[in-house]
Amino acid sequence: ACAEPDHLSPTASRKLGPKQRLTLDVLAEVGEGLSQSDLNECGVSVSTLKRLADMELVRVTNKPVAGDEVNADPDALKTEFQLTPDQGAALAQLLSILSTERFQTALLHGITGSGKTEIYLRLAKAALHSGRRVLILVPEIGLTSAAARAFRGLFGSRVAIQHSGLSARERHAQWSRIRAGEVDLVVGTRSAVFTPMDNIGLVVVDEEHDGSYKQEEAPRYHGRDVAIMRAKQAGALVVLGSATPSLESYHHAIRGQYELISLTTRISDQGLPAMQIIDMKEEFAEQGEEVVLSRALATGIRDRLDRHEQVIILLNRRGFATAVFCRECGGTAECPNCSVSLTIHRTSGRIRCHYCGYSRLVPTRCPACQGEYLEFSGLGTERVELEVRQQCPKARVARMDRDTMSHRGAADEVLTRFGRGEIDILVGTQMVAKGHDFPKVTLVGVVSADVGLGVADFRAGERTFQLLTQVAGRAGRGSRPGETIVQTVNPSHYSIRHACLQNYEAFYREELQFRQAMRYPPILGLINLIVKGPSESAAMRDGFQLVKALQRRGHVGWILGPAPAPLGRLKGQHRVQILAKGDHRTRLGEVVEAALDQLPRIRRRISVDVDPVFVG
Repeated sequence: ACAEPDHLSPTASRKLGPKQRLTLDVLAEVGEGLSQSDLNECGVSVSTLKRLADMELVRVTNKPVAGDEVNADPDALKTEFQLTPDQGAALAQLLSILSTERFQTALLHGITGSGKTEIYLRLAKAALHSGRRVLILVPEIGLTSAAARAFRGLFGSRVAIQHSGLSARERHAQWSRIRAGEVDLVVGTRSAVFTPMDNIGLVVVDEEHDGSYKQEEAPRYHGRDVAIMRAKQAGALVVLGSATPSLESYHHAIRGQYELISLTTRISDQGLPAMQIIDMKEEFAEQGEEVVLSRALATGIRDRLDRHEQVIILLNRRGFATAVFCRECGGTAECPNCSVSLTIHRTSGRIRCHYCGYSRLVPTRCPACQGEYLEFSGLGTERVELEVRQQCPKARVARMDRDTMSHRGAADEVLTRFGRGEIDILVGTQMVAKGHDFPKVTLVGVVSADVGLGVADFRAGERTFQLLTQVAGRAGRGSRPGETIVQTVNPSHYSIRHACLQNYEAFYREELQFRQAMRYPPILGLINLIVKGPSESAAMRDGFQLVKALQRRGHVGWILGPAPAPLGRLKGQHRVQILAKGDHRTRLGEVVEAALDQLPRIRRRISVDVDPVFVG
């Protein structure tokens, strides 16, 4: 389909719906047209396209699209890339395991840019050639399009996509094709692990460390763990791939439960990006506390723009500012339903709760004392974007976070434009850190690298290390060297230090010492129990009942709590937390289940999270 912009009059423009306008904008931007499958991924339905064609605003033609050939023969399609010695050795090891047609879990620990995707492609080709099917999991919807294009380019239309961003009709159509045996390979997010595909020979969990694989609402499950169980039932090889493996997966590999396969070199001539730590305490002392971009980062951005290179800037916190407070009484604007401050969103002119969705207009007076002197504190991506635009007024800047990526296909659209070089600077949350490959990106800036360290969660250091390492890996993936500039007020923290050295093994050793001392996974099994109630006293009373029920089952390990949860009130409910820890995970689960059976009156107010990714 191609746009016919000359036919669009001002009167006709006013009659168009939002989906029709989006379609014309997407087609006009591309120029040469898009296939129906690409338009589907941008949220454009067949009916929308037909109406625009009837209005003579688009032209639809039928022609074959590269990569969509039916029943493409993998043996007839040649791969373009020459494997590095590292890749060759890793692939040979994995092919040997695959050929046994027995269940095995392999951890592919490859640094960023080491070519893990090419290994997945060749493993999939071997599995399909042997007559078995393949399941590929990626952590987020925004990554499915690129992954699907790579696999469709090799295997044609026998590839299906599964994720929650598809419409009900599209999901049903894909599901029906899979059940009918018309699909050999499925690419999707965590829910794709349940696709009705038989005779699976290979399961790949890319970025296996990513928290997006864990479903936090009932039914709670971890996509990675379910994928391993599916592979076990099918007698398949499961490959967990990551540059920053979860501590649990790496611990299993070190102990011999998983096969450990390493990729230690990048496929490009460039090595890992140089990393520079900026101590923001010094910047604040010299430039004031309002500084957003350090002098080093601001200079680095301008240098890249002069050389026509691209920049990614990460701040894992959306909005304009994190709090509004009154200078007269010291009060802050808080959510009436949750125990959190409301975040300021300047574009919409509202303050919002990112947990329950409550919002109201940004106040002009203090709600408590009616004082007029209100100030904003804290940073969000919206504020960083404004600062970048002010310092680089000629740069083409885009922001990628949950606020700007709310409509379907928005993330894919921005990433496509960035890949084509139509955006100079991409500002975003962790969305910009995962799995993207942009050869012209030579600088990554991290604003407030320690923003996640203040969270009351034993995984805070691990997540900080993973995020910094992953986003740093977006730089220098082409022929030009890369650099990462990390701004922090805590430059000596071990997660930041090791991330800047790109030293996973050193981080693992230090983090494991902390986990051993505090008796946290992977040393012990952990179950997080959240008891909810209309008041803190009611929730605490029920929490003590649960602890007594657990203790009556005999010694199983350690029970911590009840204590107020880190997020003490959520969506109007008060919350207390109990942590149950034990050496024997199965026995621990049986004890918790038996204790809950003794408390039918309060069981419905207790949420149980086995192997929690986020505690609180």
